[in-house]
Formats: sequence, structure tokens, C-alpha cells
Amino acid sequence: MSNLSPSGPPMATSPLTRAVLEIDEYASGLGWDRPARLFALVDTARLRAQEPKLAAQLGAGGAETTTYTPIEQEELPRGKALDEFLGTIAWPAGVAGCALTVERLMLPPSAEAAVPKGLKEAALAKWVARHPDRQEVRMTVAVLRTGAREAAIRLREKDTATEVLTGPDLVPGLADALAATFES
Repeated sequence: MSNLSPSGPPMATSPLTRAVLEIDEYASGLGWDRPARLFALVDTARLRAQEPKLAAQLGAGGAETTTYTPIEQEELPRGKALDEFLGTIAWPAGVAGCALTVERLMLPPSAEAAVPKGLKEAALAKWVARHPDRQEVRMTVAVLRTGAREAAIRLREKDTATEVLTGPDLVPGLADALAATFES
């Protein structure tokens, strides 16, 4: 299902879905083969009230009050596993949620039975990279402190905004890892 109406604007009604699609569109504009990017999600109305100059700079000057403004964080450290890095994050109270966009190779469920047993991570990655049914994807996953989740998946071979899949349960492991960044 497309996330765009026939006239073009997103049909997404959830503020979190809109934020995920905004981040996906931003990442799409940067092109493929990019490192993971981390974003803080802040309540737009609160941002406008507390930091009006920053809100204006980020383009968050509209009248909507139930939106989240994504604020890109510093580049993730190279050479550090993503799960290890996420384990080091703690967000200040003013951050309502966070999002991550990352590119990966994925296989269809039908290829699961063919995965050789006992492969270590590096060998498995090489095996997947050579598999004829692999798909390059960009995943954008967001979570809120409240527990709400949303994800967007964009296939490289169908790299258009009308082909982006969204849903709260598309990338549960990554959503769990992001949610853990809000635990005390």
C-alpha cells in the first residue's frame, strides 16, 4: 500500500508515522550506501516554545501541535557494532523518542531454510551478500518513550516514496534496541 495520496501528500495520520516518513525521505535524498543515522524526536510544540530560533532553523514553525521534529545526532562511531553503540545512549527528558535509519541486506522468508548452519556473523554476511534473492533495504525505525513504535522500509530496487512500507512491527529487534535507550 502506498503512503501517498493520489495528489502526493502523505496519508499517514499518526505523528510518529509522519516523522518516520520524513526521516525516510531525508535519507532518500542523501542516496544509498550511507552509514546509519540517529535522530532525537522532540515534540514540535515544545520545541517552538522553548527554542524558537532552533525550531525556525529546523523548519518547525508551522501550526501543528501533535508532531515530532527529528533532530539528527552526531555521526555514529565507525567500527563499533550498532547494538553496542545503542547500549551507550541515554536521552535527556526533553527527548520524546528516537529514530534510526540503517541500510541492510535482507533475504525473503523462503531463503531461511537454505541458510547454512553454524556460520559466524562475518561469514553469514558474505553468504547473504552473494544470495541471488537478497534485497538492499533502508529501514527507518522510531520509538517513543510511551512505547509507540513505527518503521518504514524502502527497497533499493523500488526506490520511490510510493513504495515505502510502514508499520509498527516491521523491524521488532531494532525497535526493541531503540526502546532500551530510554530505560533507566
